[in-house]
Amino acid sequence: MRWLVCLLVLVLAAAGGGRASADELRPGYVELRQRDAVTWTLGWKQPLVRAGEPQLVMPKVPDNCRIVDGPHRRVAALALVGNAELACNGPIAGGTAGFEDIVGGGDVLLRVAPITGGVQSYRLTPSASIVELEAEAAPGQVWRTYGLIGVEHILMGWDHLLFVIALVLLVRRGWAVAGAVTAFTVAHSLTLAGVTLGLVGLPPRPVEAVIALSIVFLAVELVRGRDRPSLTLRFPWAIAFAFGLFHGFGFAGALAEIGLPDGEVPAALLAFNLGVEAGQLFVVAVVIAVLALASRIAARMVEPAVRVAAYAIGITASYWLIDRIVV
Repeated sequence: MRWLVCLLVLVLAAAGGGRASADELRPGYVELRQRDAVTWTLGWKQPLVRAGEPQLVMPKVPDNCRIVDGPHRRVAALALVGNAELACNGPIAGGTAGFEDIVGGGDVLLRVAPITGGVQSYRLTPSASIVELEAEAAPGQVWRTYGLIGVEHILMGWDHLLFVIALVLLVRRGWAVAGAVTAFTVAHSLTLAGVTLGLVGLPPRPVEAVIALSIVFLAVELVRGRDRPSLTLRFPWAIAFAFGLFHGFGFAGALAEIGLPDGEVPAALLAFNLGVEAGQLFVVAVVIAVLALASRIAARMVEPAVRVAAYAIGITASYWLIDRIVV
């Protein structure tokens, strides 16, 4: 069973090696915005999932709408962006919109902004890529959509995950872990709200570099061992809070790419943040459970396995740090 203990801890630590920028929350999006009784603007983003410039896929629009201008295409960072102008004969409620097949197999955020009735948000998935449009926004629609996006972001945000995993592996003690994770949560919630509301801001490149540096810092602390006194072991909440402020800027950058529904910014922001916290707590629970299981099955193998995980975390984060500074 010893090999299983090592493997479990190592897999948790090294899961993020494949992505260099976790805050590229790059779901596709489609937006239908009404300009007058007849005219709607259609805009959409199609993430690039491989090298080259694949064909821009036109979203499906309600049957009573026709294109009167476009579609136009431009290349953006890691995405293709399209726009067109539609003329719709009557209300689009009851019509369908989305994609016949989502490029890359990811999720797509569909926003419908009529002149009256409130902004509607739909989350399209590969198994439900076309939705029927409602006459007005359903209760809880924004909470559900942005909450799920928040969960997905933390679970797919490899650098945020590695920071949380390294923090738990280093601290381990129940109340100390709770305090550190709470401090991290409070810190990134503050900056997430501040950036989203336009109160503070930092350039994305330095933020991404500091996020990578925060993981390198914890990896070094892990390699040094828990028997040697360190600032992180004495005040884990302070370190988590300080770096959490920068992680919050990262979350805000991801949320800015998606956009927030007009008139429901507080609800969408809170739902996204709660989704992030739910995903984060899940990861913390899994790491603690793995450590507890490892201590029961092969206690002597825990420290060697954590050390291997520390090197894996450190190497991955060092690559990210260099990539974000040099490239």
